[in-house]
Amino acid sequence: MKKGLLTVGVMIFAALLLAANAFAAGDGSWDRVKKAGKIVIGIDDAFPPMEFRTDKNELVGFDIDASKELGRRLGIKVEHMPTVWDTVILSLKSKKFDIVWSGMSITPEREKEIAFTRPYIMEKQVIVVKKGNKKIKGLKDLGKDTVVGVQLGSTSEDALKKLNREFKQIKKYDKNTDAFLDLKIGRIDALAVDELVGRYYLSQKPGEYTVLPEHLLSEPIGIGLRKEDAALKAQIQKTLDAMFKDGTMKKISIKWFGDDITSWK
Repeated sequence: MKKGLLTVGVMIFAALLLAANAFAAGDGSWDRVKKAGKIVIGIDDAFPPMEFRTDKNELVGFDIDASKELGRRLGIKVEHMPTVWDTVILSLKSKKFDIVWSGMSITPEREKEIAFTRPYIMEKQVIVVKKGNKKIKGLKDLGKDTVVGVQLGSTSEDALKKLNREFKQIKKYDKNTDAFLDLKIGRIDALAVDELVGRYYLSQKPGEYTVLPEHLLSEPIGIGLRKEDAALKAQIQKTLDAMFKDGTMKKISIKWFGDDITSWK
């Protein structure tokens, strides 16, 4: 009797597994992209060093290099579509683009709305201040007299809320580039930002900014997709795994960060 129940259980599990695989293969999402011959990627094009524009308006960055390599391996073109970050999930769900590949943090709130690949980078949320700031030397110094900047719709905004502090003002920006400019000229006292972005600005503007020693929180970064696009997710994950395995992701990371900060789980 026990043996019979075990056999039935195995058969049911196998059937469910086959059904799941069939669903992933048969939802048409990968076939749609393949037939179009291109994948449209939603990005924030002012998010260095993940994706940003040079003085010649050329789109460059870690995510740009990685996504182009993925497109090459899949045999399709890659089209990057800049979008307002505060509405990026809505734009993805309304099919303005196929995926979001733009240093997007994986959070429980976002996972309720969309699906993600496995993390390809683990990063932190940090506070950046002007170099030489004698009033703000740590998170404890942020308070009622502090004007803090943050990108609208970013996880930096959520990280500030988790500090549970009262600030003089929280100034919100569409782009981090504008926030860093305001920090430089003194319109804000501190800026909550992704560590990758903060460190990049420090390397590009030596002597202008500094990162506080404590971080706000740590978080994984992945590629965002619509939940129903299981086949496309599987194809992207398979290709991304291969890029990790052969050292391509490590090479791209060293190019942009001087070290391998990628995460393969």
